[in-house]
Amino acid sequence: MTYRVGVDIGGTFTDFCVLGETSGDIKTLKVLSQPDKPGAEVIEGLKELERRYGIPPADISYFTHGTTVGVNTVIQRRGVPLALFTTEGFEDVLEVARLKMPDPYDLFSRRPESLSPRERVFGIRERVLADGKIDTPADAESVIRAIDRAQADGAQAIVVAFLHSYVNAANERRVRDLIRERSPEMSITLSSEVWPVIREYERTVTATVAGYVQARVANYLSTWQAALKEAGVACEPMITKSNGGVMRAELGKTAPIQMLLSGTASGVIGASRIAAQTGVSSVLSFDVGGTSADVAIIHDGKPAFGTGERVGDFQIHIPTVSVSSIGAGGGSIARVDEFNVLKVGPESAGSNPGPACYGRGGANATITDAYAVCGFLGSGDLGYGAVTLDLNRAHEVVGEVAGKLGMGVEAAAEAIIKVSVSGMFLEISKLFSRHGADPRHFALLPFGGAGPMTACLLARDLGLERIIVPPTPGVLAAFGGLVADIRNDFIRTAFVDLDKAGLTSLKGHAADLAQQARTWLTEEQKFKGHARLQYSADMRYRGQSYEIEVPLQEAWIETGNLQAVGNAFHAEHERVYEHADAKAPVQIVNLRLVVSGASPQPKVKRAELMRRAATPVAETRVFYDGAHVSAGIYDRDKLVPGERFAGPAIVRQSDCTTCLVGGFRATVDEFSNLIITRDASAS
Repeated sequence: MTYRVGVDIGGTFTDFCVLGETSGDIKTLKVLSQPDKPGAEVIEGLKELERRYGIPPADISYFTHGTTVGVNTVIQRRGVPLALFTTEGFEDVLEVARLKMPDPYDLFSRRPESLSPRERVFGIRERVLADGKIDTPADAESVIRAIDRAQADGAQAIVVAFLHSYVNAANERRVRDLIRERSPEMSITLSSEVWPVIREYERTVTATVAGYVQARVANYLSTWQAALKEAGVACEPMITKSNGGVMRAELGKTAPIQMLLSGTASGVIGASRIAAQTGVSSVLSFDVGGTSADVAIIHDGKPAFGTGERVGDFQIHIPTVSVSSIGAGGGSIARVDEFNVLKVGPESAGSNPGPACYGRGGANATITDAYAVCGFLGSGDLGYGAVTLDLNRAHEVVGEVAGKLGMGVEAAAEAIIKVSVSGMFLEISKLFSRHGADPRHFALLPFGGAGPMTACLLARDLGLERIIVPPTPGVLAAFGGLVADIRNDFIRTAFVDLDKAGLTSLKGHAADLAQQARTWLTEEQKFKGHARLQYSADMRYRGQSYEIEVPLQEAWIETGNLQAVGNAFHAEHERVYEHADAKAPVQIVNLRLVVSGASPQPKVKRAELMRRAATPVAETRVFYDGAHVSAGIYDRDKLVPGERFAGPAIVRQSDCTTCLVGGFRATVDEFSNLIITRDASAS
């Protein structure tokens, strides 16, 4: 039998999810991450898969991988020295940006330093007009002068972002040819190839981020590919993308912007599959790893998508799964500041040394140490035996915090937990506000190594009534990458009026995008199945400054049903702004197309419900809400569908720990999900 393998590399653990292509069965694994040795954790995991499950690398037919190397490069400012070539006279495009204050509540806030400092921004004598006509061809003399100055200033990569290149990229391509002739070793990124869309700043900053990370991402992927080949994995590896799909890893070397939010997007895709399975319409995806908590909204089994997601200090204007990150994970460090105030995060102990209770040299108290001191983690090993808890060490480091605060060790541990949960509560409340959503209508779907551990406390604060814990929550991001479809986004700036005169142009743009999409899927991705096409358009009333994205049916474009297109826009405008003008002229600014090819899915087995009380395997004492209470310990793999129990309780399994506090009850559903609900008396 052959196997499909999904891998997600996190700050502390690297997660593996394996699907048997014949049986449809799922197997999972965690190994410690090794950020100082790219690819080493994957090789270690492959060895462990063969030892534990008898799965040799030669039997792996599909291998996909989520990574944070791109986003970490931006956050840590570890990319290559970068130069930017712009149209002459537009050298300040990154400095001017959109003339918005970084923080409107802080009069002293400053914009982040550009990835390409102003002294490495060079104007090129060229000009393309708004209609695509070349007014001034790229001047070779000014290009060569800029190349020499960039090299003299230490630049190792160049981004070319010219005015109106989204409609005609000839000048950008001409400059690329000149750079290759003059400096063939130089890495080159064209804005017209990264995301060819109108609005100069958005296109330029996105291309700048892409150029900044390209060399490091390419080196990482090459190292990873070589390691897989050496380990005996013969299939061509895939990489998960920011838009929730996958693509060939080889393409990631030249399109790194597409995989910046690779790992976080995979988790949301996995959560979406679980949400669709349970039939819950509104779900908050809650992924807590070692360094951060990532939250996203899911409606009807589909994640929210958007553009302008923030990566470090910068927004990238490409379609991505809409995820908000909070600097609070299991490894987030607790400290007492100079004002004797307890702070938690965003600094993290990571995987090396990790939390002090891991016994790997950690010297600072973390959220995980706090849960250990409160008794929620002292009932077994973690990460498939990769970590044996050192409770004495956890008490020591939390005791240091307790001494500074003048309170008991367990009280300090609970304070650390409460501060971390309050930070999550604040950021998630902002997310609900942005979406105009009522949290009481949502179920919480926690995953990651620390998500189920925190879920009840967060749900209690947010007023959520239901929690859904998947069968293998600790590796759900790896599962998401495994089941994600091959997917790509295409865009064309059109400026088409919604009338008969614009219909011919609209049909032409749609046909061109469809041809690009099918070529990408069948020739570049080697996909042989059915291609699914989904059109949408960025639309506005003529004269408006900004657009809203409106889903379109392919048949509307093919048959020229302009009324249906217009009605869809008016309805969406009404939903977003609570008003619409059916008589006003409508304009399509950008036409979008998403192409996808379905991946094989695991066989979902619906079990018969036993409807009985579960029996704990042991009892322990835990500390929360300022008191010691007795809690039942349950083994997840021994719980059967239909069994139920009440908190306080601890559910232990190889990939994570689920904690129930008083006022919550749990039932195992027919798909082995743990459904936790809040007692009416606890509301």
